[in-house]
Amino acid sequence: MAVHWKLVIDCADPLRLAAFWADVLDYEVEDNSVLIERLIGFGAVGEADWTVVDGRKAWRTLAAVRHPEDPFDPDSGTGLGRRLLFQAVPEAKQGKNRLHIDVHVGPERRDEEVRRLEGLGATMLQVVQEHGSRYLIMADPEGNEFCLQ
Repeated sequence: MAVHWKLVIDCADPLRLAAFWADVLDYEVEDNSVLIERLIGFGAVGEADWTVVDGRKAWRTLAAVRHPEDPFDPDSGTGLGRRLLFQAVPEAKQGKNRLHIDVHVGPERRDEEVRRLEGLGATMLQVVQEHGSRYLIMADPEGNEFCLQ
């Protein structure tokens, strides 16, 4: 039986990175406002735990994006399929990522996509040509490397 999983990315600003990656992948930022409201009602979370983004309550230290076609739990807003979770950590990124995301747009869209991603806050790091292929190494707004293919 397959195991359910999500990719968790440590970061300084989960809300910013979730918005960035939602735009990059055409995913949806999860709406956890129903869960947050319920937990506020129980007294389980306080004002320091949440903020307001686009008129909805959101966690300060966690934000996730999910594939728009995948199911989600309406009681929590949590995606039940392809999902990236960004969590705030106190330490800064150090060194090269050991795990990264490959974004596949195809060679015919690559230049246009570079401009779009740079407009969202990405940075071009390197053009790689090897083994008969060409791809680009870019970084998200916090310096996490990803490949554009």
